[in-house]
Amino acid sequence: MTKNTTPLTSVTNAVSGAGMDRKVTTNASPMKKWLSLTLIMLIVVFAGYMIASKSTGKVLSVDNSRVVISKVTSGVFEDFIPIRGRVTPAKTVYLDAIEGGRVEKILVEDGASLTAGNLIVELSNASLQLSVLGNETRVAEQLNNMRSIELNLEQNRLQHKRNIVDIKHQIKLLTRQVDRSQSLIATGAITKSKMEDTEDTLTWYQDRLALTIESQQSDARMQGEQLTFLRYTSRRLESNLAISRQNLDNMNVKAPVAGKLSGFNVEVGQSIARGERLGQIDTPNDYKLTAFIDEFYLGRVDIGQTATYKNYSLVIAKVYPQVQNGQFEVDFKFTSEQPKGIRRGQTIQIKLTLGDASEALLIPNGAFFQDTGGKWMFVVSPNGSEAVKRNVRLGRRNNQFIEVIEGLELGEQVVTSPYSSYQEMQRLNFN
Repeated sequence: MTKNTTPLTSVTNAVSGAGMDRKVTTNASPMKKWLSLTLIMLIVVFAGYMIASKSTGKVLSVDNSRVVISKVTSGVFEDFIPIRGRVTPAKTVYLDAIEGGRVEKILVEDGASLTAGNLIVELSNASLQLSVLGNETRVAEQLNNMRSIELNLEQNRLQHKRNIVDIKHQIKLLTRQVDRSQSLIATGAITKSKMEDTEDTLTWYQDRLALTIESQQSDARMQGEQLTFLRYTSRRLESNLAISRQNLDNMNVKAPVAGKLSGFNVEVGQSIARGERLGQIDTPNDYKLTAFIDEFYLGRVDIGQTATYKNYSLVIAKVYPQVQNGQFEVDFKFTSEQPKGIRRGQTIQIKLTLGDASEALLIPNGAFFQDTGGKWMFVVSPNGSEAVKRNVRLGRRNNQFIEVIEGLELGEQVVTSPYSSYQEMQRLNFN
C-alpha cells in the first residue's frame, strides 16, 4: 500500500486558491505630500497673521538708524519761543500830495535827513491858482457887503439915540413953559387956551418919547441878532478863504516832522495826482521790531507781553490778528534803551516769554508734533525692539522741549522724528 506524503497545508492551499492571490502595495507621490503640508502651513501662518494683525494693528519694519529716539526727562520748562524780528522805524509819516500838480522844482534827494518844515518839492497848478483868486474876489465882495450892512445898522442905532435926545430936550422945554404958564395965567398975561396948547404939545412929546424908546429896543434886539449872524458868516467866509490859500500853499510840499526821507522818486515835469504818495519820512534812531509768529501761538500772544534781545527788554505794542500763510504779525518796542548799531531792515533773534518757568516732564521738541498735533506718539518698548502707538497729552512747547501732561512716564523713550510715513501704523519694528 502506497502512502500519501503531501503536507496538509499544501492541500489546503490548493483547495482555497490562496496560492494564486498576492497583496498589492500602493506608494503615494512625495510631491503631493509636500504640497499638502505646504498648503496647511500657509493656512496656519495666514490665520496667525490675521489674528496678530487684529490684536496689534498695522506693523511696519523700520531701520532704527532712520528714526530719532528721545527720553522722557524731568526738568524746568521755560515757556518761551524764539522769534526772528526785523528792525523797522518806530514811526513813519507818509507824504501825500494834497493837491495835484506839475513838479517844478526838487530841493532834496531820497535818503536825505530832514528837519520839520524843510521844503521838499514845489508843484504848480494853474487851475488851482485861478480858483483861489476867484474865491478871494467873491469873499472880499461878500465881506464888503456885510460891512456895509453893519454900518447901516450902526447908523440906524445912532439915529434912534439922536431922536430920543431931541425929544427929551423938547419935553424939558415944554415942562418949564407949562410951569411958567401956570403962574402967568392968574395975572392974565397968557390965555388959558395957549396954556392948554402947550400942555398938549408936552403930552405929544412924552408919547413920542415912549414910542421911540420902544422902537429903539426892538431895533436893538433885531440888530443884535443880525449882527451876530453877519459876524458868524464873516468868520466862515474868512475860514474858507484861508483854506483856499492853504491849498495853494500846499503846492510846496514840506517835511511835517524831522526824519529820514525814503521812497521819494519824482522828476521835474512829472504830473502828480491829488492824494498820490510822494514818499515817507522815518523817525531817526528810533526803531521797533516786526515779527511773524506761527498761528499756533495766536491765543497766547497779547499786548504787554515781554521779550528780550541780549540785555535789552522789549514789549509787545501791537498784535495783528489777521493770519497769512499760517502766521500773524506782531510789533515790539524797546522799553528803554535801544541797542547801539542796529539799522533798518536788519533781522535779530529775540526771545518772547509766554509764561512762568515750572517743573515738568519733558521731551525734546521734534518734527513729530506737526504730524500728530501732540495727541499720540510711538513709545519704545523696554527691550528697544519695537515702538507702539500710544495716546498722549502734551502741553506747552518751546524750541527745545515739549511739556508732557499725561500718557508718558519718566525714563520712557519715544520716537521724535517725523511720522509722515507712519500715520496709519500701530507698531514699528526696529531692525
